Amino acid sequence: MSDQDEHSIATFAALKTAIANGEELLVKELLANQPMQELEKSYLIDLAKLTNNLYIIKLLENVPLSNK
Repeated sequence: MSDQDEHSIATFAALKTAIANGEELLVKELLANQPMQELEKSYLIDLAKLTNNLYIIKLLENVPLSNK
């Protein structure tokens, strides 16, 4: 596994935790307009909908999709 893959996994895990905890600023920092795979994006949006945090949902909806 490459360092970038490990970083991506760690970032995704941190995003899940921040979303679950409603930490809006941390979610915004972790996203940093980095593209994301559609499945990951969909999962995180569903997670954000569970907490009903409209700001985080909007942040996630605005994330560009990656070409991978």
